[in-house]
Amino acid sequence: MMAIRKKLMKLILGLLLGILCSQFFTISQIAIQDMCISKRLSPLDLINEENLRAQNKNLLFVGIMTASKYLDTRAKAVYETWGKEVPGKIMFFSSEFSYSEHVPLIALPGVDDSYPPQKKSFTMLKHMYDNYIDKYEWFLRGDDDVYMRTDRLEHLLRSVDSSKPWFIGQTGRGNIDEFGLLSLESDENFCMGGPGIIFSRESLKRMAPYVEECLQNLYTTHEDVELGRCVKRFAGISCTWSYEASSCDCKMQTIFYHNQSGVDAFTGDLKQKEVHRAITMHPVKRPEYMYKLHGYIKGLKIQTNHQDGIYLHRDIAVSMEQLGYSKDRLHKVILVKNLPLYPSKRGNDEYLGDTNILGTPTSLNRYTPQNLQDVLVWELISKTLYSHKDANPKKRMGSSLKEGLGDVTREMMDIINSYSKQRGRIIDFKEILYGYWRLDPIHGVDLILDLLLVYKKYRGHKMTVQVRRHAYVQQTFSDIVIREVNQNKIVDTFFDENTQQNLPVHKKLVHHLISKIGRNFPPLFNLINQEEPVINFILPISGRYESFRRFLNMYEEICLNMKERTKLIVILYKKNNLINDFVSSKYLIEQVQKKFSYSVVNVVYRNDDFSRGKALQYGVQELKNDDLMLFIDVDMIFDRNTLQRIRFNTVKNKTVYFPIVFSLYDPTFWNITYINKAYSYFDSNLINQRNGFWRQFGFGIVSIYKNDYVTLGGFNLKISGWGYEDVNFFDDVVNSNLKIVRSTDPGLIHVFHSEVCDQVSDVAQKNMCLGTKGSTLGSLQTLQDFYMKYKRYFR
Repeated sequence: MMAIRKKLMKLILGLLLGILCSQFFTISQIAIQDMCISKRLSPLDLINEENLRAQNKNLLFVGIMTASKYLDTRAKAVYETWGKEVPGKIMFFSSEFSYSEHVPLIALPGVDDSYPPQKKSFTMLKHMYDNYIDKYEWFLRGDDDVYMRTDRLEHLLRSVDSSKPWFIGQTGRGNIDEFGLLSLESDENFCMGGPGIIFSRESLKRMAPYVEECLQNLYTTHEDVELGRCVKRFAGISCTWSYEASSCDCKMQTIFYHNQSGVDAFTGDLKQKEVHRAITMHPVKRPEYMYKLHGYIKGLKIQTNHQDGIYLHRDIAVSMEQLGYSKDRLHKVILVKNLPLYPSKRGNDEYLGDTNILGTPTSLNRYTPQNLQDVLVWELISKTLYSHKDANPKKRMGSSLKEGLGDVTREMMDIINSYSKQRGRIIDFKEILYGYWRLDPIHGVDLILDLLLVYKKYRGHKMTVQVRRHAYVQQTFSDIVIREVNQNKIVDTFFDENTQQNLPVHKKLVHHLISKIGRNFPPLFNLINQEEPVINFILPISGRYESFRRFLNMYEEICLNMKERTKLIVILYKKNNLINDFVSSKYLIEQVQKKFSYSVVNVVYRNDDFSRGKALQYGVQELKNDDLMLFIDVDMIFDRNTLQRIRFNTVKNKTVYFPIVFSLYDPTFWNITYINKAYSYFDSNLINQRNGFWRQFGFGIVSIYKNDYVTLGGFNLKISGWGYEDVNFFDDVVNSNLKIVRSTDPGLIHVFHSEVCDQVSDVAQKNMCLGTKGSTLGSLQTLQDFYMKYKRYFR
């Protein structure tokens, strides 16, 4: 019995040991797995990386509130842009159990991602207080859709005494609908949370120990309102109304800028004074625009550094001139033995630029013409542009000139206001009353501007008054640089007068680069995707056989032989007095249809009176709603690249393409035959000022999708005879939701043909016809030569 009991005890003990061992190994394995998972998923490495980056930077701690669904999008974009440049440390705070491999993250215990994020905000501030209160001077609470210019933020904070209680941000008291509903006293306000809120160390010390009490006494659902109430109660301060320690009397809504456009904020043109003035910008809802905004701000910093470099070049040139060295000798100057003034040669990464160009001081007399032809002519700017270079001297200012003037005035006002703090005043730009500008391709741009400004004195005897001032501005061109970019390296090549044996525009090097691009990249017309839309040419014809033969030969050569995705619809009119033209044109079409396919050229025969608008409408009726249409004239010649521009610039439900074509002058003034009847090839040499002009006010050539054309109501079919239907249609597009793409197209040339205006009965149409006829006689230079040759016949 004893032996049996011993065996039984051993068996039971063995089972117990086995169970315990198995549990131990299971627990150990789970622990090992948890450790592995923790090592793989924990953001500890990111936190350590951020600690290392922020080492020896104890100015600012930035806490960004985010949610788990935004960690890999908005939060990541913040950390990869301005977050890397914080003069201190940045951490992201989200709900419990949140995890990210992209940002240094603190998952707040007991906090979820519900809205409004009051508990998240107060808990984040308590975490800052508990862990970092003695390590940083300033603490910032921000959202994951705010952008910050950290250099300006650092400048702001270093100019303020952090030992005092400060509560800084864009001051708010609620909108009109919220007045009286936020439980705010008459002297109370709050800092709006979106653009960011800044606490000094002292203010956070006073408020943070009482966050639990504040959370238990909430009056509204607005997180920033309750935060302001808590600061007022325990720190005894309100949000700052304005900041006078900087270079101007800056309102908080200016430097902590909140854009009212919602999701569309900062998605368009960033060249706005609000963007240039702001320290923080909110909201940037989509990550791609956070990167875009960051790139733009980086570009502004590059421009500033480049301008500082030019100032240094000028200072060096002036200083060395006192020692007897001219600008063109500075690159050879040796200061002391083995220490040249400019140690790096042209083409090296450390090359500092050509002082002979960059060191030239500003002066309206820097360029001296040697003869009458070299005199630079000024153009007048006054709402519109008055220029001698165009047949119509008064014309609308182009977008490039408007943008350039905007850049100039913005930079000029920054320079004017750079000493505003010392002088106790700020000057705001209002408008350009008038101005003059000229362009010298060698030296740069000169501007004389008459400005209307607003002078605001905010120190001492305060006043606001409008003033007029003249500004003389000069923008100097620097070296020509070709930047060749590949995956491994960026190479900058600088041109000088010795490059490529003094060839104009360094032709050999340019040809070399173009040939390299040509070998590595297919030409534009080889990039056509087979799924790209078919371009349906709609061509009205009434007589004009020779012109039609030229057009059809060209269409066959460019579109049919090259297998382009196009179709041609011809609306062919039959007139008794033009029967020979009708028969000949019909024969040409039949020959093309037999040679290729009957589907490539379709014909609509008409026997009524010709009207271009009605003729185009007949062609439209042959197409489906999703078809891309090109309204074209028989006098047009084009190249293959034009087809791609039509496809790129015409987008269904979005854009309509109105190309600006080059119109040739009357060849009888040239004494040459520039084009023959059998012409079928595009010749870019025709495009020059003597041969023709860009027809700015012609709208007859247009590409549009049929569905958009139908939505607009199409052409006014009541218009008959010569023209005007295209102008009427252009006005309809302007007044619609569609965007107009209007640009000079170097592949479209309008061949001259005489206009017959005597038979036009409508007064407006006849005036347009006569105007067109007059503008196509010849260039100003040609007409002047003609007059000088035959002036004895003129009274």
